[in-house]
Amino acid sequence: MPNRRRKNLLVAAGLGGILAAMVTLVSYSVPLYRLFCAATGLGGATQRAQSDTERVSRRIITVDFTTTVIPGLAWRFVPVVPRVRLHLGEEKLVFFRAENLTGQPLAGHASFNVAPAKTGIYFKKIQCFCFSEERLGPHQQVEMPVDFFVDPRLARDPNTREVREITLSYTMFASLAPQKARNLSRFTAAALPDPRRGKRLFAARCAACHALGHNKFGPMLGGVLDRKAGAVAGYPYSPALRAAALRWTAANLDKWLAGPQQLIPGALMPVRILEAPTRRDIIAYLEEESRRTAAAARTAAPGR
Repeated sequence: MPNRRRKNLLVAAGLGGILAAMVTLVSYSVPLYRLFCAATGLGGATQRAQSDTERVSRRIITVDFTTTVIPGLAWRFVPVVPRVRLHLGEEKLVFFRAENLTGQPLAGHASFNVAPAKTGIYFKKIQCFCFSEERLGPHQQVEMPVDFFVDPRLARDPNTREVREITLSYTMFASLAPQKARNLSRFTAAALPDPRRGKRLFAARCAACHALGHNKFGPMLGGVLDRKAGAVAGYPYSPALRAAALRWTAANLDKWLAGPQQLIPGALMPVRILEAPTRRDIIAYLEEESRRTAAAARTAAPGR
């Protein structure tokens, strides 16, 4: 009898273990599936990129935009323009307009995909409101940016080279985690500069090439405000930047980040930041760091 009881307990424990494993698998199946889609482009999932460093192709493609709002979220959500035409490898900034139709704050989250689904692995977003939960205040209306490009390798892939048109679709639904939602007012022109957000954006958009305290692929940016362009010791600047009679004010940094070659013809910086709120907050962070650098230098000066 004790042996039979022991066998029954072992069988029960084994079945319990199998059940726990199945519950765990079901619990994580959705996020695992999303991760798989993001990595492979399966189901039209798009990719994320820190910046667009691809060579612009002569091949032109059309991108159409569609939007849907799931019942239960009282938002109006539409693309500002229904479609754009761009070269493969060309960075493009477009906007989607969202409006809260109620008198109370509402949080939403967007799911997205592209069609044909096979193009998802080549559709790369640099910045998108869809990366996080978003909150709109009562009757608030904002235009939210999407910064993207289509990888030129789309034209070299036998499976996608015939594609001439891609549809980017968003579905907006009520947030399942409203306490984590970010305020969409950060996209408005009147929003105050946010150096804390700028620090996060610097880490995501700039830190691969720049550091505050030392040169990397790009020159160090600590103390950049009010510094002469091309003046960091030991960095191999382009002739155009070395010869530029320019000081880095906030206004000049904004122009530089928006279009380096437009501000200084012949500059070699390959990256630009199209969305103005992102530039604003990165510059606010660099201004704050420049003040700290200057204060530390004064403290360390002889006689103090």
